Amino acid sequence: MTAIPLASHQKVQRRTLGVLSAVQIVSGVGIAVGSALSSLMVYELSGSEAISGLAGTATVTGAALMALPAARAADGGGRRAGLTLAHGVAFLGCVAAAASIQLGSWPLLLLALVMVGTGSAGNLSARYAATDLAPPGRTARHLSLVVWAATIGSVAGPNLAHPADALGVDLGLAPAAGPFALSAVAFALSLLIVNGGLRPDPLLLARQGREVAAARRRQPLREAVATVKATPAARTGLLTIAAGHTAMVSVMSMTPVHLDHGHAGIAVIGMVLSLHIAGMFMFSPLVGWAADRLGRAVVATAGMGVLVAAGLLAAFGGHDVPVITAGLVLLGLGWSCSLVAGSAMLTEAVDLERRPAVQGLSDLTMNVCGAVGALLAGAIVGTLSYPVLGLITAALSGLTGVVIRRRSHLASA
Repeated sequence: MTAIPLASHQKVQRRTLGVLSAVQIVSGVGIAVGSALSSLMVYELSGSEAISGLAGTATVTGAALMALPAARAADGGGRRAGLTLAHGVAFLGCVAAAASIQLGSWPLLLLALVMVGTGSAGNLSARYAATDLAPPGRTARHLSLVVWAATIGSVAGPNLAHPADALGVDLGLAPAAGPFALSAVAFALSLLIVNGGLRPDPLLLARQGREVAAARRRQPLREAVATVKATPAARTGLLTIAAGHTAMVSVMSMTPVHLDHGHAGIAVIGMVLSLHIAGMFMFSPLVGWAADRLGRAVVATAGMGVLVAAGLLAAFGGHDVPVITAGLVLLGLGWSCSLVAGSAMLTEAVDLERRPAVQGLSDLTMNVCGAVGALLAGAIVGTLSYPVLGLITAALSGLTGVVIRRRSHLASA
C-alpha cells in the first residue's frame, strides 16, 4: 500500500466512519429483518418453545464461529477482508433460510440461522474498525458513532418484516420466507459498499503509520488469551461485553414467543423489537461521550444497573405490551453501555498489533456466552416461565456490576 502521511489520517478516518456507518445501516436491515421472526418461525415449524429458543442460539453461535475467522482475515488483509468474509457468509445464510422455510424444515432453518448470524460478527467487528485511526481520548466516541449508525437499519428492519413477508407471498414464496430474501439483498449491498468504499483500509494504514512489524500481524488465539490474562483492564472489558450481551440475547430471544402467548400480533411484536433495537443503538453517541468523559468503568457499571431494571420489568410485566416494551428498551440501553464502554476499555488496553486477535477473542467470548444464554433462556421459559428468566437476568447483571465496580476501585487504588 502506498504510504500516506500521518497528517492525512484524520481525513481518512472521516471517510472510514462514513463508509462503516453506511455498512451498518444496510447490514443492520439484513440482520434485523432476518432475526425479527426467527424464533417465532422455528416455533411454528417445530411446535416447541424450547426448540424456538434455539433460533437465538443458532444466530449467536454463527456470530461466535465467525469471530476468530473474521479477526484472522482482518489481521492478514485488513478490516475490509474481515467484513467481506462475515457478510458474504451471511448472504448465503439468508438464501438458505428462505429455502428451508419453503421446505418447512426447522432443522435446516436452524443451520441457515447459524450462517445468518455471521452478519452480526461483521457488524460487531465494524465497531473496532472505527478505532484504528481514532485520536487519543476519542476511542469510545468514534466507536459509538458506528454503533449508532446501525439504528436506522436495525429499527427499520423488524417493521419491514411484515411487508417483505406479504411481498414474498405475492411472489410465490412461503410465509416468512420473504424477510430472509430481503435480508439477502441487504447483505449483498453491504458487500459492495465495503469493497468499494473502505479504501485505504484503516487497520493497514494505522499499522503503516506506527511501523508495526509484519511478523507480528498474525496473533494466535493462545497469545490473545495470554494477553487478556495479563491485562486487568482487558479482562474487565471482556467481562463487561460478555455479560451485557448474554443478558440482552437471553431476554430478547424469548420475548417474541412470550408476546405471542399474550396474543400480540406480528405487527406489535415487530414494533416492540424495533424499540428494543432503538435502545441498543440510538443513544450510543451519548454513551460514547460519557465513557470518554466519565470513564469506561462508570458507564459499564451503570449499564449493568440498567440491565437489572430491564430484567425486573420482564419479570413483573406479565403480557402488558407497554411494560414489556419499556423493559426491552432498557435492555437495549444496558447492552449499549456495556458494549461501548467494554470495547473501548479492551481496545485501549492492548497494543495495536495485538488488537485484531484480542478483539476477535472478545467477540467469540461474548457470542458464545450469548448462545449459551439463549439456549438456557429457552429451557427456562419452557420449564419455568418468562418472569423467572427476567429475575435471573436481573440478579446476574447486578452481580456483574458489583464485580466491575470493585475491579475499577482496585485499579485506581
